[in-house]
Amino acid sequence: MHTKTWNQQLGKENNKSLVLQMILEREPISRADIAHVTGLNKATVSSLVNELLEEELIYESGPGESSGGRRPVLLHFNKVAGYAIGIDIGVNYILGVLTDLKGNILIEKNQLLLDTSYTVVIDPVIKMICSLMEEMQFSKYGIVGIGIGVPGIIDKAGTVLLAPNLGWKNLSFKEKITDEFNLPVIIENEANAGAYGEKQFGAGQNFQNIIYVSAGIGIGVGLILNGELYQGKNGFSGEMGHMIIEVNGKQCSCGSRGCWEAYASEHALINVANQKYLSLEMLIGLAEKNDESALKLFEQIGCYLGYGINNIINTFNPEQVIIGNRLAKASRWLEEPIRKTINTHTLPFHYHEVKLDFSKLSTYSAALGLTAFVVENFINDGVKNL
Repeated sequence: MHTKTWNQQLGKENNKSLVLQMILEREPISRADIAHVTGLNKATVSSLVNELLEEELIYESGPGESSGGRRPVLLHFNKVAGYAIGIDIGVNYILGVLTDLKGNILIEKNQLLLDTSYTVVIDPVIKMICSLMEEMQFSKYGIVGIGIGVPGIIDKAGTVLLAPNLGWKNLSFKEKITDEFNLPVIIENEANAGAYGEKQFGAGQNFQNIIYVSAGIGIGVGLILNGELYQGKNGFSGEMGHMIIEVNGKQCSCGSRGCWEAYASEHALINVANQKYLSLEMLIGLAEKNDESALKLFEQIGCYLGYGINNIINTFNPEQVIIGNRLAKASRWLEEPIRKTINTHTLPFHYHEVKLDFSKLSTYSAALGLTAFVVENFINDGVKNL
């Protein structure tokens, strides 16, 4: 958060959210330090802190270090005051997590998907949310919200306009989940959620301009520009899996030809393998045994990943590129061909500056980004309604 957003004229609720955010980000922290950093006066901070203590969103611990005079009492964020649920819907899996308010995973559920039609998927998603709720410990605020990630184009109202790899079109997914659970629901593009997850908890914590490439069955891209998730005018940014890298090339699920996704995704990998090896995991197993054909496949996919990443680097001049989702599991064999391609194709003043990393959160980037959105919403809006 930047000091410029703090304004004493903002209503009391905004100040309260602000104080809570400050404790969350900088705990343990004293009342005096909160007043100093936010510019709010001490009496205001004191009364807001008392309210937050009463609401059990924060708690106090013994005195901290003194800079002379009485030692201050320190404040901590109560990360188990409530929980967040994140559901990542992939083309061949559903991953569900329940986290505390600081993004620690407490319960996780996995399910393989064989049929992605909406009527088939909605049922296990609802069941997964129910079972996460049934297994959670008691907390004062229970579930503060549900975040769901979908690989597709989603408008700001949470309607899935198009998810080509799932075969979804114009679905008001948000309404269904909201009606079912009567909780705040966020529907977000899974690559945006993955970018946010890595920025908050993973490989992107020290960077402000990040390109996150979600390489699963399809390819999505999430952009963090100047520390903020960039969503574009209607929330449709990041559909770079569908940039053309081969004129009149392979058919893509989006209806076009020659898309990056058709050459550099998990789907492309399995297709090139002629269905002989049915999964990424099988191919990784073969590569570990130095199987020549598996090593060649990963090299080819790595080169194609590099072509697309090169275009993105030349466009955005980022500090960091993070490769996440399922293909990140094969980082050992993909990294070199990606680097090689970038080094030979990217404009030199770009690639000297850019850092290439693989996801730190493995397949959890999107699910954790979703729970981070949920918690942020709760802190910014939920707290005002307490």
